Amino acid sequence: MADSSFDIVSKVERQEVDNALNQAAKEISQRYDFKGVGASIAWSGDKIEMRANGEDRVKAVLDIFQTKLVKRGISLKALEAGEPQLSGKEYKIFASLQDGITQENAKKVAKIIRDEGPKGVKAQVQGDELRVSSKSRDDLQAVIALLKGKDLDFALQFVNYR
Repeated sequence: MADSSFDIVSKVERQEVDNALNQAAKEISQRYDFKGVGASIAWSGDKIEMRANGEDRVKAVLDIFQTKLVKRGISLKALEAGEPQLSGKEYKIFASLQDGITQENAKKVAKIIRDEGPKGVKAQVQGDELRVSSKSRDDLQAVIALLKGKDLDFALQFVNYR
């Protein structure tokens, strides 16, 4: 019998993020407490730029955006938001999306699988993803359960289970 395997990835669907951003922008434009404070959220290249005339207001814009991301099933671990910065008369927050598993994080996950996972499970780093294989499908499911139970500082998805 051939080995069963799955891939561990950290991907963010750009269209879902775009939808969440559009929903947040619409809510900000309609809410009474954001009238006259110059609050906005938009793409700025690969980053997301949030702006308002007060530090607490720009943090509220970030909070609305995070709420929309969660509703669309995107992990907040994939969003890296900076601190509010004063730029002229308004505050700005730049946020970026973390896409792909870094080599360092892939090695961390592989070490967790080696140390705490079932015997006979192999993990190999392949670019920005991690391939996990074993003869037993039950072992693979145990690895998925193990990783879901860990509190890692980056988002993980399990794909190509076969």
